[in-house]
Amino acid sequence: MLSLLQVLFWLTAGVIFYTFLGYPLLIGLLARYVRRPVRRAPITPRVTLLIPAYNEASVIARKLENCLTLDYPSDRLEIVVVSDGSDDETVDIVAGYADRGVRLYHKPQRQGKAAAINRVMPLVSGDIVVFSDANTMLNSGGLRALVRNFADPTVGAVAGEKRVLGGGEGLYWRYESYLKRCDSAVSSVMGAAGELFAIRRSLFEPLPPDTLLDDFVLSMQLVKAGWRVVYETEAVAREEASSSLAAEWQRRARNAAGGFQAIRRLSGVPSKRRWPAWQYYSHRVLRWAVTPFLLPMIYGLNLLLSGLSLYRPLFLAQTAFYVAALLGYGLARWGVESGPLYAVFYFCFANAAALAGFWRYITGSQPVTWAKVR
Repeated sequence: MLSLLQVLFWLTAGVIFYTFLGYPLLIGLLARYVRRPVRRAPITPRVTLLIPAYNEASVIARKLENCLTLDYPSDRLEIVVVSDGSDDETVDIVAGYADRGVRLYHKPQRQGKAAAINRVMPLVSGDIVVFSDANTMLNSGGLRALVRNFADPTVGAVAGEKRVLGGGEGLYWRYESYLKRCDSAVSSVMGAAGELFAIRRSLFEPLPPDTLLDDFVLSMQLVKAGWRVVYETEAVAREEASSSLAAEWQRRARNAAGGFQAIRRLSGVPSKRRWPAWQYYSHRVLRWAVTPFLLPMIYGLNLLLSGLSLYRPLFLAQTAFYVAALLGYGLARWGVESGPLYAVFYFCFANAAALAGFWRYITGSQPVTWAKVR
């Protein structure tokens, strides 16, 4: 008869396995055999391309040049930069593009991205608002690819594909993009990324000013309301990986704090459709808020059970996994950010950052603004 420790061990192992392998396999099969089509058409509604910015002087000119060369009718495209307390040359650089139709809204007080978006949304004119971060570059046909999905009246928002050039972030986003494609094929994307994300302006509702993950909350509010949020692989936003592990740690911990905040505020995702609640809890809640705690828990349980013959090799396998993570960390410090050892390290790194984000959330130590790290 199994002891309580053994039952806890296998339950924990089952949840971890389901989260990282079981759900991706199931959603992949459903995406192949239970697809929900999207009605697409080559429409060209009036679009506002909205770029929130804080101290983006190093990239904002390149971003605007990129936006001005996108393949979309210029008389149907409005480019807006909303500056949230920038005190570098960002405002001056953007002002230099006024004669090319770029509109600037600047407020010297820094209040955070959600507050900046709330402030400018009543002032934009596009029927579709496309959010894009200042440090991401879009492919030429990205806007056309995004908006064609709005020919489907059930679609409330469209998420573009984020591609990170190199590093552990690139590895993570290849995995995440696969899940987003599958989620979208079955019902809806479980959270859009702010690097490239479009919404019907009429559906926008102001966010609480202290919102940490505005893109995730905006998109999931629409799913909760019964709208469909779909994924468009031909609309691509590219950005460089974080400049260092320390910078990546800060980004992931902040996002994790925002994830815990969002999960509490969304209070589940009820929908008249069949799949979204299952997708939300499997893709987001378990991965963001449950498994980061279960990973150290299962190692501790395995240690307590290592005196039993069945559990001894499992404990050795777990130990070898974490030794591999340490080796991967050593390689990362030497600039080697690829290969199996680095993948193991980044998996552990991301889950440790999630625990740090939880601490920031429960202690209220994560500010809505963030320090810029390049």
